Amino acid sequence: MASLLRALTGSAQPTDDYDGVDFWSNPERTGWLTKQGEYIKTWRRRWFVLKQGKLFWFKESTITRASRPRGVVPVASCLTVKGAEDVLNKQFAFELSTRSETMYFIADSEKEKEDWINSIGRSIVQHSRSVTVNEVVDYDSKQ
Repeated sequence: MASLLRALTGSAQPTDDYDGVDFWSNPERTGWLTKQGEYIKTWRRRWFVLKQGKLFWFKESTITRASRPRGVVPVASCLTVKGAEDVLNKQFAFELSTRSETMYFIADSEKEKEDWINSIGRSIVQHSRSVTVNEVVDYDSKQ
């Protein structure tokens, strides 16, 4: 995971790459997800926090200013977030893809899966650097 995080964040110490995000207060979404490890493909339950374009994960659900994330992914580097039940053959599964990596998660219910996909998708759009306001074309305007 460290190599993926370094690639995504450009940081030698990826879990210190919070960019001033106060992940312990007023997050956009939090909850338990089961995440597949990068190297050892075991499934581990982690507490996830989505805030200000970053998806953090922790071992515990009690998050304070002193908490240290086990990992972080900047959503601006993500290309897609979508259901992956057919890929993994597991209920409530979804995937988060970057140019170089696909991460897999399992939610506790269909609603949780859809809520995470929607929240992460919204965050990808909000934090994506691929389209700026000046590049948006208004096809409805008569030129």
